[in-house]
Amino acid sequence: MTDILINTPHIAFVYGISPTLLIIMVATALASWIVSSTLKRRFNEYSQIPIQFTGAQIAETMLRENGITDVKVIHTPGKLTDHYDPTKKTVNLSEGVYAMNSIAAAAVAAHECGHAIQHAKSYAWLTMRSKMVPAVQFAGKTLNIFLIASIFGASFFNTPAFLYIWVTLFAVTTLFAFVTLPVEFDASRRALVWLEGSRVSSSMDHDKAKNALFWAAMTYVVAAIGSLATLLYYVSMLFGRRD
Repeated sequence: MTDILINTPHIAFVYGISPTLLIIMVATALASWIVSSTLKRRFNEYSQIPIQFTGAQIAETMLRENGITDVKVIHTPGKLTDHYDPTKKTVNLSEGVYAMNSIAAAAVAAHECGHAIQHAKSYAWLTMRSKMVPAVQFAGKTLNIFLIASIFGASFFNTPAFLYIWVTLFAVTTLFAFVTLPVEFDASRRALVWLEGSRVSSSMDHDKAKNALFWAAMTYVVAAIGSLATLLYYVSMLFGRRD
């Protein structure tokens, strides 16, 4: 289940990696690996448990029963690349979800439809997140440019002014990561409520569907916490508390 991916590089090339920053980077990478590995393991396990309907059929039924008729369900290449596109109004399901009739496919498809329902109902957190997208894309691209330029040792990148700019841009991406959390958790909540009350999933093991969506949500939690920890480190540098 993917959304906008923003690359927020570190400024290690400029200032050097301190023990604090190194610990943050290693801890975040380790937590991300644990969550990602667990998610893939759960997805593979629950993909082996069949139900009556495919992911595409689950999505189409959920949209229809929620009165949404202007959103199309299509397939997209890759694994766990599922997402809802509000600009095109499409629920994009990966190859392992679109045509598969499993608990994992149903959970993922229903989650993405949860985003479509949020969009239709103008869910406040989704609206805020959508409005932030241009700023976040600008911040991510600028951070990448700064990182590349800093490799060449430009003097500007050793000034307090640069650190102010860097912290501001990084703060934008961190805020975006936290705004994403209620959006993802709410989409999963809507998915589970519908799955539990729908006739198309009466034979499902809802605990397994809930578990799959939990680990998917944890990927966003780890990213947000890691981003916040890194931001706080940069802020401490800004106020002269660099170790």
